[in-house]
Amino acid sequence: MMLLIQIHSLQFHYYEFVKPIEDILRANHISFISKHYKHLSEIDITNAKKIIIGGTSLKDNTFLNDLSYFQWIPSYKGNILGICGGMHLLGLIYNESLEKKQEIGLHKIILETILFGEKDEIEVYELHNYCLKPSTFSILAHSKKCPQIIKHPKKPHYGVLFHPEVRNKQLIASFLKGIEE
Repeated sequence: MMLLIQIHSLQFHYYEFVKPIEDILRANHISFISKHYKHLSEIDITNAKKIIIGGTSLKDNTFLNDLSYFQWIPSYKGNILGICGGMHLLGLIYNESLEKKQEIGLHKIILETILFGEKDEIEVYELHNYCLKPSTFSILAHSKKCPQIIKHPKKPHYGVLFHPEVRNKQLIASFLKGIEE
């Protein structure tokens, strides 16, 4: 089972940041549960084969004050994909820092590794006010301003700053490989 964690504080953000990911999961015939981080149980996390932590809007940063809800991340051995705010959470839980850097709209990013086939540059949709300043995570892609894709040095915990649920849906589909219904 796949676990999709919602971090938005306003219900209407569900339709912009969560529902598109749920639609991708359904299209790939993935069994999943989708829950807000404040309603997660230990069983939800334990039963998840993979976890996606979705993003939220520019001004919706309540989750950054609720890091205690995410203390389970370092002990989770499975794959995690943190999208935008989810990437911020991964970094903060692993003692990385954020800096104020806004990127909105379509931007080209440079890939340091082959994730999308032969391309070394792709266009992504961005909507963020903060950028992670990783010191321990590997940077797999970057824009002119910010790291765009990161990976934990020892665990399969990844973060993407852009929104693949809007553009680059194949990234989420690739993350889902290996999950059986």
